[in-house]
Amino acid sequence: MSQIRKTAICPLRSKSDRAWAARLMASSEPWITLRRTLATAAKSLTNPQKEYHLITHRGERAGFLILDLNGPLGGYIQTIALAPEFRGRGLGTAALRWAEQRIFRKHRNVLLCVSSFNRRAQRLYRRLGYETVGRLRDYVVAGHDEILLRKTLGPMSRSTSRRTRRTTEKARRPKNPL
Repeated sequence: MSQIRKTAICPLRSKSDRAWAARLMASSEPWITLRRTLATAAKSLTNPQKEYHLITHRGERAGFLILDLNGPLGGYIQTIALAPEFRGRGLGTAALRWAEQRIFRKHRNVLLCVSSFNRRAQRLYRRLGYETVGRLRDYVVAGHDEILLRKTLGPMSRSTSRRTRRTTEKARRPKNPL
């Protein structure tokens, strides 16, 4: 059995799991550089409009996901975090693929932001087919940008008019990097 098969993702419900997730966020990158304190990390795990999921591996807490399936950017992966001892084992890839399946049931696009200094995460997202759609300069902290990435099944509207097809084809052409 592969290591990935021993990984499970379930709703993050208990107070102890939320406290663990907040500690993980506040004590690791990119959140240290983004100045996420334990209090702000804990607060980010309380919005009832979002989904919180615990990633376990062989019965141990390995990480968590925060998904936002509401609003104009419904289909947004707000946070994916793995404990340091679980990184580099394919769990992040498995968690992202799970999140994509969850989001694509309801939305045609998956969006996420990655910090400009988080090169390892950028490589992972690009390998999984995410494309840069924007850059938010000095968005969270001065000196670092947030890069908006998208993976898509196509436009939100499934219109097949000739004009829409031309616009979509033009949008899919390679663009200059930001």
